[in-house]
Amino acid sequence: MHPEKVDTLVVGGGIGGLATALSLARAGRAVTVLERAAEFAEIGAGLQLGPNASRMLDQLGVLGELEKFAVFPGAIVMMDAMTGAKVGQLDLGAAFVARYGYRYAVMHRSDLLAILLAACQAEPRITLLTGKNLVSVEEESGTAGATCDDGTAYQADALIGADGLWSKVRTLFAPDEAPTCSKYVAYRGTVPVADMSAHSGDDNVMLWAGPEMHLVQYPVRRGELYNQVAVFRSRRYDPARQDWGNAEELEQRFAPCCTPVTQALDRIMRNQRWPLYDRAPIEQWHRGRIALTGDAAHPMLQYLAQGAAQALEDAVSLGTHLTTSSHPEQAFAAYQQERLLRTARVQLTAHLFGEICHVGGVGAALRNAFVASHGGNAKWEWVDWLYAEHSEFRDS
Repeated sequence: MHPEKVDTLVVGGGIGGLATALSLARAGRAVTVLERAAEFAEIGAGLQLGPNASRMLDQLGVLGELEKFAVFPGAIVMMDAMTGAKVGQLDLGAAFVARYGYRYAVMHRSDLLAILLAACQAEPRITLLTGKNLVSVEEESGTAGATCDDGTAYQADALIGADGLWSKVRTLFAPDEAPTCSKYVAYRGTVPVADMSAHSGDDNVMLWAGPEMHLVQYPVRRGELYNQVAVFRSRRYDPARQDWGNAEELEQRFAPCCTPVTQALDRIMRNQRWPLYDRAPIEQWHRGRIALTGDAAHPMLQYLAQGAAQALEDAVSLGTHLTTSSHPEQAFAAYQQERLLRTARVQLTAHLFGEICHVGGVGAALRNAFVASHGGNAKWEWVDWLYAEHSEFRDS
C-alpha cells in the first residue's frame, strides 16, 4: 500500500496531541491526527491548570469554553494528614490573578479534552483519525513516515510524537530507555459534591500531606463533582507483579491519618490503580523532521500539577516555530531550544516537591514550620518561574 501524503502528522490524540494539532492548524498547516483508541477520550478525573496553562489555552482560542466547565479555587491549602492541622496556603484570589494575568483553574480531564476536540473538529485543516495504532515510524529522505497496524501508512513533511509516557515515537531517540516507576501508586475518582463531608475545603484545592502519602481534593465540573486522588508509596513494590499497591495496602497506609482523610478515603474508588512513572530529562527531542511533545518528550510526576500545562506550552511553541521557520528541521531545533531546559526544570522540581510533601517525622515538622512562616502572598516568589509570562520572574 502506498503511503498517504500529508503535511503534518500528529501521533496521539490526547490533550497534548489535540492542542498541538489546533496550534498548527491555527498557524496555517494541514494536520492529520492518529489516535490509537476507537474514540478520543481521557482516562482519569481531575486536572489542575495554573496560569501558564490558561495563558496557552487563551492563545489557542478556547479559554472561554474552559470557563463553562472549570472551578476557580480561592487557595491551595496544605494540611497535615496525620494531625489535621492546617500548614499553610497559597492564595489564588484577585492579587494572584493580577500578578500572573490568569486564574488558577481545576476541571475534569474529559471536559478539557472535549473542548479541544470540538475546536479541532471545527477546524477544516485538521483530519482526526481513530483506531490508528502506530507500529513503526521512520525518517526518510526529506520526509517522515509512519505505519499503523491496520496496514495504513503515511508520509509527512513533519511528524510530531504526542503519544504519551509509553511513546513509540520516542524509541527513535532513546531505544533502550524505559519509564521509571516511582513505587508510588494513585487511586482517583469523583463523587457528587453533596456526598462530601464538611472537611472537604469548599472550592479550595486541599493537599493533605503525610509520610510517603498524600490526598488531594478539589471540585470539578462547575462544582457538581468532587475529585479526590490518594497517593502512597507501596512497601510491596515488585516490578514482576501487578498486585503491589493494591486496595488493601491503600487502607493500611492511610489508616493512621486524621478523621477527615480517612472519611474521604471511603469515597475513593478501588476499581483501578495508577502506578506513577516518569523519565529522566533527555537532551534530544527531535531528529530531522520528527519531534516529541508532551509526555512523550518530558513525562513528569504529578506533584507540580504541570503535565497538561507543559504539553500546552509545547503546543503553542510548535505552532510558533513551524510558522516562522522555513523548514521543519529548523522549527524543531528552535522549539527544542526554547522548551528543553524549562521542562527539565519542571520534571526535576516535581521530584523535589514530592519528596518534601511525603517527608515524615522531624522532616515533616520542619516542612510545616517553614511553610507556615512563609505565609500569604510571600509564597508567590516560589512559583513565579512557573506561572509568570516571559518576564523577570520566569527564569529566576
